[in-house]
Amino acid sequence: MTEKPRSFGAFWPYYLMAHRDPRCRALHFVGSTGATVGIVLTLVFLNPLWILAGLAFAYAMAWTGHFAIERNRPATFGNPFWSFAGDVRMYLLWLSGNLAPALAAAEKATGTELS
Repeated sequence: MTEKPRSFGAFWPYYLMAHRDPRCRALHFVGSTGATVGIVLTLVFLNPLWILAGLAFAYAMAWTGHFAIERNRPATFGNPFWSFAGDVRMYLLWLSGNLAPALAAAEKATGTELS
């Protein structure tokens, strides 16, 4: 993507293509699950350190996927809010079993093939 997207709809296909490798997506899913656990533990123990730990874990997993596997720059650096929304959307699509059609649509929209 050469220019900054003007909407989340324009950002979304490129976000998914930045996560082509299933190993990178797996690290994101592990990290997102850790963040979710951190949110739950914060609510259970009324201790905000759990959410901070969960978020730190999530970002560590995601950035490992980008730097070590995809070898690309995390979208968080350029679009932090849309990147967070993309993470949540990708995670929910994965949980619901509907990620494959979204990946195929993003591949078609960007003209990029999945690995």
